[in-house]
Amino acid sequence: MNENKLIIVIGAYGSGKSEYSINLAKKYRDEDHSVALCDLDVVNPYFRSRDVREEFAELGIDVVAPEGEYKHADLPMISPRVRGMILKTDKTVILDVGGDPTGARALGRFVAEIKKRGYEMHFVVNTNRPFTSNNIEIQQMLEMIESVSTLKVTEIVCNTNLMEYTDKDVVAKGVGIITEVAEELNLIFDKYLVLDKFEDIVPDNLGNKKRVILSYFLNKPWEQKFIYKGI
Repeated sequence: MNENKLIIVIGAYGSGKSEYSINLAKKYRDEDHSVALCDLDVVNPYFRSRDVREEFAELGIDVVAPEGEYKHADLPMISPRVRGMILKTDKTVILDVGGDPTGARALGRFVAEIKKRGYEMHFVVNTNRPFTSNNIEIQQMLEMIESVSTLKVTEIVCNTNLMEYTDKDVVAKGVGIITEVAEELNLIFDKYLVLDKFEDIVPDNLGNKKRVILSYFLNKPWEQKFIYKGI
């Protein structure tokens, strides 16, 4: 049985799905998988997987994204290498997809290859962001993403936070909301994400779910080292 997964990561704008994608790629590389991280984000001009290309190359992770003069372009572009990478079953492949139904449409050109290989689709949710703040909104966003992409979400990942105001109660509330959604839709929900900065503030096992600690890789262009860096 092939152990190399194809994992699609998707979520609304500001959900933290690119940070999750990047950490997921590093996790599999640390476990000695051959890993490719494909940037399909045609929506967000800031938090994009392509921004860690050089750093991840040193770790042996192939970041597939527009190259050359288009490397930092804020344009809806996808590398032509993505289709071939999806079919490379000798690699664990992670697709970082734009954070709304418009972004999900970028998957359309690869649906045949994705279904041929088999996939997981992780829907990252921050319940403190617009359009995913409650059960109804989350289900509406999920249904739109599935409709546009013609693919099915298999797992929900909680990334509820309030940046520097994040604490146990903030995350626990998000876990509670997403638990309801997952139970109603019969989806996997077994983990919530916590930035390493808050490791001592937000405990493990909230709502009987596993805490996953994220390292922070992505900076806004205007951020400086002395400014707090949120998810």
